[in-house]
Amino acid sequence: MTELFECILIFALILCAVAALHSRHLLSAVVIFMAYGLVMAVLWALLQSPDLALTEAAVGAGVTGILLLLTLKKIHALDGKGE
Repeated sequence: MTELFECILIFALILCAVAALHSRHLLSAVVIFMAYGLVMAVLWALLQSPDLALTEAAVGAGVTGILLLLTLKKIHALDGKGE
């Protein structure tokens, strides 16, 4: 059962990576990137590495996502003027 869950997470990880690259809208690319970080954090936890899992969740999905969202707001990409 765990192997099936790991395979599903790896497939979701690859899907998030490809979707973030091919996304036409910046906001959706950032949200997909944050989902990528969360899936990666779960994979690190399954690999019994809780320190990397917490770091990935905090930095990969948290801080980096917030910084990218603030950047989109700063360049006015969220209100349709910057795209």
